[in-house]
Amino acid sequence: MSSSTQERSSWSGKWAFILAGAASAVGLGNMWRFPYLAAKYGGGTFILTYLILVFTFGVTLLLLECALGRRTGLSAIGAFRHFGKKFAFIGVLASAVPFIIAPYYSIIGGWVTKYTFAYLMNGPAALADDGKFFTSFISSPVESFVWMAVFMIVVFIIVGLGVDGGIERANLVMMPALIVMAIALVVYIISMPGAMSGVAYYLIPDVAKFSPELFVSALGQMFYSLSLAMGIMITYGSYLDKKSSLPHSVANIGMFDLGVSILAGLMIVPAAFVAMGSGEAVAAKSGPSLMFITLPKVFESMGPQVATVIGFLFFLLVAFAAITSAISLIETMTSIIMDGKGYSRKKAFTITCVFTFVMGIFINLGFNGLSFFQPLGKGSTILDLFDFVSNSVLMPIVAVLTLVFVGWIVKPKTLIDEIEVSAPFKLQAAWSVMVKYIAPVLVIVIMVAYVGAQFGVFKF
Repeated sequence: MSSSTQERSSWSGKWAFILAGAASAVGLGNMWRFPYLAAKYGGGTFILTYLILVFTFGVTLLLLECALGRRTGLSAIGAFRHFGKKFAFIGVLASAVPFIIAPYYSIIGGWVTKYTFAYLMNGPAALADDGKFFTSFISSPVESFVWMAVFMIVVFIIVGLGVDGGIERANLVMMPALIVMAIALVVYIISMPGAMSGVAYYLIPDVAKFSPELFVSALGQMFYSLSLAMGIMITYGSYLDKKSSLPHSVANIGMFDLGVSILAGLMIVPAAFVAMGSGEAVAAKSGPSLMFITLPKVFESMGPQVATVIGFLFFLLVAFAAITSAISLIETMTSIIMDGKGYSRKKAFTITCVFTFVMGIFINLGFNGLSFFQPLGKGSTILDLFDFVSNSVLMPIVAVLTLVFVGWIVKPKTLIDEIEVSAPFKLQAAWSVMVKYIAPVLVIVIMVAYVGAQFGVFKF
């Protein structure tokens, strides 16, 4: 018996798994991408489309990956190799994703951590300067690296304490705190004069805005938000006992992800209405510029004392979301090395930390020392390249291969039997159809659309 088998971790129960899965799913994408997309694509129309996709396509893939992990008791490479060595390559591709994402995700996590403290140390006015503060910080040859390291150290300490002693306890504190802070911020923001116009803009469906572009955007957001096709849910499923109901658990993970996404929009869109008189500011911005340039200006318009509190709480909330997602990436990488090399957890974890830190330094150089290297065209960075390769190329390929593998090679019945170990699976026929026919087509649509968008063929 290898040391990795001897030391394999497990969740203390079903809710520990649900919280961990939700913590992995709830990340930066919920905070800076969902509100922008909802504002751009007809508010409630986008939310309704997203909801339907989460509880059909999204839950289908979540259930597949969790069942695959629990059936084999292994992380991605081992889980696919379990059915034959020739299938291990699917696990290798899936396993590459967290190794690509974790370093650059930690860089952005460092930005969020910096802003959390900056609201207390520098004040809201210093951050609301049309991006000068942000640009000077990320291009700094010292400061940006220091805050990346601070973020990584927090994540490393939590994962280093183990699944039950570190990850479960951190999720038990951070996930409820994140939700409480989000609700408190929503209540405050929507009580401000003029905010209800933003709420209406955000929640009331504008059916005229439904389009293929809306559908593809909702599909892509759902796919990337739920931690699919990156080995995480296979790893987390491998820690789950046989008594826990998989369909119930993954439905709860989907609900957490949807709920936090909607709350994020209820914070950001009405706040933009109050400050700027319309939701167009949100609809026109996404990603880092929305989070680090537009929102500080919105907060600053609330007055210095209010802006300090709101800005600090908002970025603390986002920091918690970033930390919980980074935890799942580091844990998955550790588990992959343990299962693949037979190393002890301590040795695998050490390798994971060193790799993440070194790669983080390299990617971060793209904003200063290596800024001349623009791999995807003018203005692009090394981080953009890593994000494109992982999100737009590898993840859809892994998802298609996984769906073909389960749908046509080992057959859905193999995983249906695993799912039914804990509870009857009434939707098995619909799930099988989704796995075999519908989901592969939808993933191919995501890949074509997002790769095409990168090269200017489509615009999203």
